[in-house]
Amino acid sequence: MKSAARPLRLGVNIDHVATIRNARGGRHPDPVRAARLAVAAGADGITAHLREDRRHISDGDIERLVRAIDRPLNLEMAATAEMLAIALRHKPHAACLVPEKRSEVTTEGGLDVVAGRDQLAPVVRRLGDAGIRVSLFVDPEAAQLDMARALGAPVVELHTGAYCEAEGAGRERELARLAAAAAHAEKIGLECHAGHGLGYDTVAPVAAIATIVELNIGHFLVGEAIFVGLAGAIERMRALMDAARRGERA
Repeated sequence: MKSAARPLRLGVNIDHVATIRNARGGRHPDPVRAARLAVAAGADGITAHLREDRRHISDGDIERLVRAIDRPLNLEMAATAEMLAIALRHKPHAACLVPEKRSEVTTEGGLDVVAGRDQLAPVVRRLGDAGIRVSLFVDPEAAQLDMARALGAPVVELHTGAYCEAEGAGRERELARLAAAAAHAEKIGLECHAGHGLGYDTVAPVAAIATIVELNIGHFLVGEAIFVGLAGAIERMRALMDAARRGERA
């Protein structure tokens, strides 16, 4: 008898709801309202990236999200003293450490955990000591995963940007890299997540990788919401993920 597929969680990133709000100022659209809608539509958790320049999510958004949602909040953050203090104050369920440059439009790649181990080690330790589940956002490379494990992070999130941007044989190579990295993560005792750039046309092959247990998706869903509504976009993504996990086509 065929064994049941491992569950696959969906984390919805609501950053770009805040981007639209901030383009004009005021309170609309409200990312907290978006988070509630996302949960109702099938999200298992909410992700929000508090950047140094506060270009989208604000400190007030984080404070309100902690109070308002009944699903895990994943705080994406740079490994800086400022962000560490904010995370320790609000105590989100999880903190995903990501690289950050003011000049980038979006996160351009994974953390170099190997080169940054001395900076990352105390941040990972203090977050873990506070009961915050630490994830490191990395490229799908065994050396990065091994160092994440050495630092004591229980979770890694694989950067899927190169896979999403590639075409043809290049995309197949990138998918193979993701699958190999996810298998290695499980072998060394890390929980494996994935995200960045995923959309309807790219999500199924990643969702089918059994050793990945969570996908974090944001920009595509907020963009698609213009046409079909946020709930409709999330429900469609959820259906594609679940079908791929079962080995079916949605």
